[in-house]
Amino acid sequence: RAPPTVLPGQRELGGAGSRAMGRLVALSLLGIALALLGERLLALRNRLKASREVESVDLPNCHLIKGIEAGADDIDILPNGLAFFSVGLKCPGLHSFSPDKPGGILMMDLKEENPRALELRISRGFNLASFNPHGISTFIDRDDTVYLFVVNHPEFKNTVEIFKFEEEENSLLHLKTIKHELLPSVNDIIAVGPAHFYATNDHYFSDPFLKYLETYLNLHWANVVYYSPDEVKVVAEGFDAANGINISPDKKYIYVADILAHEIHVLEKHPNMNLTQLKVLKLDTLVDNLSIDPSSGDIFVGCHPNGQKLFVYDPNNPPSSEVLRIQNILSEKPTVTTVYANNGSVLQGSSVASVYDRKLLIGTLYHRALYCEL
Repeated sequence: RAPPTVLPGQRELGGAGSRAMGRLVALSLLGIALALLGERLLALRNRLKASREVESVDLPNCHLIKGIEAGADDIDILPNGLAFFSVGLKCPGLHSFSPDKPGGILMMDLKEENPRALELRISRGFNLASFNPHGISTFIDRDDTVYLFVVNHPEFKNTVEIFKFEEEENSLLHLKTIKHELLPSVNDIIAVGPAHFYATNDHYFSDPFLKYLETYLNLHWANVVYYSPDEVKVVAEGFDAANGINISPDKKYIYVADILAHEIHVLEKHPNMNLTQLKVLKLDTLVDNLSIDPSSGDIFVGCHPNGQKLFVYDPNNPPSSEVLRIQNILSEKPTVTTVYANNGSVLQGSSVASVYDRKLLIGTLYHRALYCEL
């Protein structure tokens, strides 16, 4: 049988058609990818509350605390009025007013007439040069020993340091460094024993690029981990970016702030230390660290009204500050009050607000700290 006749240029036409189809598919995929990226970018701006401005709510008796110039990310206050500050946090991509100075722990006695912040000495053998403290928590043992737990990022890695507070010497004795694969991106911590704690991971990954991708894609892989010398386990997950954590005065509930979801989660604590979610309180701001008023059980929250200003620092348009008070969080309708708000002219990037005997301390991610009398 005679072979089929091939007209001149027919093969070339077929090749050109397949190339055109390939380009069309590639263009379609690029369009879909760009649309997806645009949608993710818009979603991220919403999660950062990038358009939000705040109206000032002033407190009458406030002054900036001397000696805190480059952030006091977290504050914890003992029942006797001694307040601990973690200062000088540095994170990749985040502004710093003292990039070359290591972080430290300061202390202030709120029972004094004019309290001053003093830096605590740390025992020999601990690497002070790479000290980069983040969230902190205190625990008082049955024999009245005070332990200070500190989330640390030496060279941007993740550890938890346990110190014994020696009040007579105004010093911290370093006892232990904890590293664990379930603690890849630790943000905050609440101590529940002399070597036992719950910690939040604000990301699932530890690698900076993967963290960025995780945030951008809104994967909700952040979690809460329980750590003890005998057992380490994930006890809550599915957070956008788990941040501040604290415990109710009766020790029955754990509170977790999800900063990019603008939520506070109430979790019930069980005898085996597992957690189950009871409720979620939705707010209109980026919630950072949580502090509990021991007398009332009210939650004081350091918040970022506009997260974009926080992460993209502009001295002419600085990040604002906001402190919320949440009363009766377990009730059907908790009461949420703005205690303090500032556009950045006084205080930039409030990350924590701790209260003691009608005194309020407000710390920031990388700026100053405020002492107020309520």
